[in-house]
Amino acid sequence: MQNTALPPAATHSMTQQEIVQWSAIELSRRIHARDVSCVEVMEAFLAQIDRLNPTVNAVVARVDPAWAIDQARERDVLLSQGLSGGWMHGFPQAPKDLTAVAGMVTTMGSRALARNVPAHDSIMAERLRRQGTVFIGKTNTPEFGLGSHTYNQVYGITRNAWNPALSAGGSSGGTAVAVALQMLPVADGSDMMGSLRNPAAWNNIYGLRPSLGRVPYGPTGDVFFQQLGTEGPMARSPQDLAWLLATQAGYDPRAPLSLQDDPAGFTQPLHRDYRQMRIGWLGDFGGYLAVEPEVMAVNERALNTFRNLGCQVEAVQPFFPMEALWECWCTLRSMIVTGNLGQLYANAATRALLKPEAIWEVEQGHGRGVADINRATATRARWYQALLAQFAEYDFLVLPSSQIAPFPAEEHWPKTVAGRAMDTYHRWMEVVIGPTLAGVPAASLPSGFTADGLPLGLQVIAPPRSDFALLQLAAAWHEAFAPAHSTSPLLR
Repeated sequence: MQNTALPPAATHSMTQQEIVQWSAIELSRRIHARDVSCVEVMEAFLAQIDRLNPTVNAVVARVDPAWAIDQARERDVLLSQGLSGGWMHGFPQAPKDLTAVAGMVTTMGSRALARNVPAHDSIMAERLRRQGTVFIGKTNTPEFGLGSHTYNQVYGITRNAWNPALSAGGSSGGTAVAVALQMLPVADGSDMMGSLRNPAAWNNIYGLRPSLGRVPYGPTGDVFFQQLGTEGPMARSPQDLAWLLATQAGYDPRAPLSLQDDPAGFTQPLHRDYRQMRIGWLGDFGGYLAVEPEVMAVNERALNTFRNLGCQVEAVQPFFPMEALWECWCTLRSMIVTGNLGQLYANAATRALLKPEAIWEVEQGHGRGVADINRATATRARWYQALLAQFAEYDFLVLPSSQIAPFPAEEHWPKTVAGRAMDTYHRWMEVVIGPTLAGVPAASLPSGFTADGLPLGLQVIAPPRSDFALLQLAAAWHEAFAPAHSTSPLLR
């Protein structure tokens, strides 16, 4: 608990709509200046959830509102004593339903874990809790985070913040919608195959997949080989994104691959001159990726924002055999999923509760051997070296955050994209695997709207461990790209 020199409580009258519209940093400042009480903040966000969540189903496993108000009241008492947990003191939070929260049901979207109540927090939940946040529920996710469309048989479908008839993306779909619709000031997500990037794009917010090791994951049974998934921040602005990353990041001895850099650096001002920066446009990898023409057109127009900032934008020719990278991805992903879900699959009773895609992943893992894994790790290493060569020429690499616009919410996954058949349930998100396999930071920036008014995003990839530089570029983008400030029709 931090001692703070706080002024006496102010008497300003704030409406609930004003409170939920503030940036997270502004909300923190107002709470600590005592312009607004933690109780007023909690009441405002709970009212916003009551108003909008029945339409979109983003926040699930909600706690008793009276309990949440009591928790907020306790935080007001601490502030009256000059004590604060940190910059998020009094913030309502709803961790993604893949991360463990002590005493809260954590289903991972699966009926097999419908009654799972962890005894301990994840590292990230610990860090949020120490900040003085109040956990008011969880945010919805696909079963075990598999698939970039948020639906499951425990809580149902999470719907797009711009058009509830459509998908919110995933697997951090609940997080993205809750942030976009001002039901949470900021929120955590996680990303294996674009899960912080695709839903950010489809809900017109910012999502950052941090560098490998930036945000420690665990405690978990595997602390060395689980290198594809990572937790990270989602927010309506890059500055808020950076401050949440500062809370999530930092070394933890339980995660031996976590980075030791001081995370406080992410709270520094993000201003930077981008004149003469070189941006490499990867596009659809020379036609390799199936990308809807309108998605390409919207993102290509958005490249002008980089030019307006003074950047040089150049098209990059294909520089790696992408089919080999896809095979590498499928091998390593199925290895990890098989390890995570192997026991549930082995038990006939729990296997019957798994969705077909989860069963398919495990069976794919069973069909691959040590030689396949060695081949995949070698391909991954070559891909990393190929990216390093590109970063010797370009400061950032850019491509779409998704290959299609949001599709109907009742559809489990798109079977065709741009006239091409998708041969797996996740092939339509192949565009995101590059940064994941390289372990480099990648962010989704709002890039505009389709003719039907649906949000899209631009995926920006930065050199290894250049998270802060990526946040700086996102901040410059946020100031220069006017459509990024559009609000959902549900908020109008």
